[in-house]
Amino acid sequence: MTRPPRQLSLNLFIHPAGHHEAAWRHPDTQPERIFTADFYTELARTAEAATFDAVFFADGPVLHDGVEFNSVGRLEPLLTLASIAAATERIGLVATASTTFYDPYNLARLFSTLDHLSNGRAGWNIVTTASEDAARNFGLDSHPDHVERYARAAEFVEVVTRLWDSWEDDAVLIDRASGRYADPAKIHDVAFRGKHLRVEGAFNAARSPQGHPVLVQAGASNEGRAFASRYAEAIFTAHQRLADAQAFYADIKAGAEALGRSRDAVKILPGISPFIASTEDEARALEREFNELTVPEYGLRQLEKLTGVRLDHAQLDGPVPAELFADAGDVTDNSRSRLQVVAGIVEREQPTVRGLLHRLAGARGHRVVAGTPEQVADTIEEWFTQGAADGFNVMPPYLPGGLDDFADHVVPILRERGLFRTEYEGTTLRDHLGLERPASQYASPAADPAHALRDASGTDEASDAVGQEEARTAEPVLA
Repeated sequence: MTRPPRQLSLNLFIHPAGHHEAAWRHPDTQPERIFTADFYTELARTAEAATFDAVFFADGPVLHDGVEFNSVGRLEPLLTLASIAAATERIGLVATASTTFYDPYNLARLFSTLDHLSNGRAGWNIVTTASEDAARNFGLDSHPDHVERYARAAEFVEVVTRLWDSWEDDAVLIDRASGRYADPAKIHDVAFRGKHLRVEGAFNAARSPQGHPVLVQAGASNEGRAFASRYAEAIFTAHQRLADAQAFYADIKAGAEALGRSRDAVKILPGISPFIASTEDEARALEREFNELTVPEYGLRQLEKLTGVRLDHAQLDGPVPAELFADAGDVTDNSRSRLQVVAGIVEREQPTVRGLLHRLAGARGHRVVAGTPEQVADTIEEWFTQGAADGFNVMPPYLPGGLDDFADHVVPILRERGLFRTEYEGTTLRDHLGLERPASQYASPAADPAHALRDASGTDEASDAVGQEEARTAEPVLA
């Protein structure tokens, strides 16, 4: 089959037992395996057999609230992906890592190593970490505010990409006759001095197969959009309605173009969590089966954490008071993006408190679809062809069965419609996403960033400007 000009990207977003908060209680899941390597390698192999672009792990350096009621513990994603890399050949490997709690040189080494060892399949999901509890795990009395976190994040990405570019592509000579392993003239000190970070020397490894790992970001607020438009090559986002997704898609693409980037250099990947069955009634019954396993105490706690809105356990079967969401703002503000998603559900559907908890139990504000394989494929095709998505983060509500159903029944339909590959056409994550391999920014003197945009006090003005732009609004919501 001739490949059409544009094809879907599909990632498997792995959440331990599945994305539904009650998945661990269902007999078709395997929570006893979530701390074992073979559980994740099996999932990755299933996704690779279905030619998914990548597997993705979210993360945070903290034990999340609610461990009494949910399987919230998880393994460190980079080591988990290294294990997956050894058991797979083509599928991309995307890990979340925080710019607040990592050192840039160490993080650059970790992702560069994963990219080398996987032959070019690594991606970094960039987060600043919003959890107050995380700060205390790193010896801090309080969590850095969003202004400081985003100013540091802008510098962090700048310095990490400089480290990855530190060796030009032809720096390694391996000239046995002359005794020269590398050309030091093509290995550069990054000489970065910003307000928050200082890194002087060169990187200690050659450029990795992709040039550098794919840069991913997950956020829909104004500062998240500004950050993504400047740096991200793929964006994970959450939308309930086509119109909202279209508006986000257009805004990000326009923001990238305004910064001199191609629209195609940024891939927009909303989350979708599908309950799949042979009939729509059976799919909805399956969703209800999971919803009936939820623990209201957990759902109420998560709702408050997600939106800042506290609802009363005693009023589970009463209507959600719409006035509690009155300060969410409209969709043009986006400073509280996930709150707006929830406020929209309350306004349109007027649910009971229990009904709202069930609506959010499936994927924390991402779109949940219950239907036949054809109906799930219809939703994916509509969003893809109507300017709302370049692909999707597939978030199975339960694992491994939810992934098996999607791979076995939805993927073949997408292939029949010419929307998704039948086999991998490249070897790297950039190949799968249709992204160009970046040139080293040190490859020509004109592109050398060592002299770029720093004032006499050592401030990196480009990084500072991004930090100021993003600091005008609140923390982006992370998938």
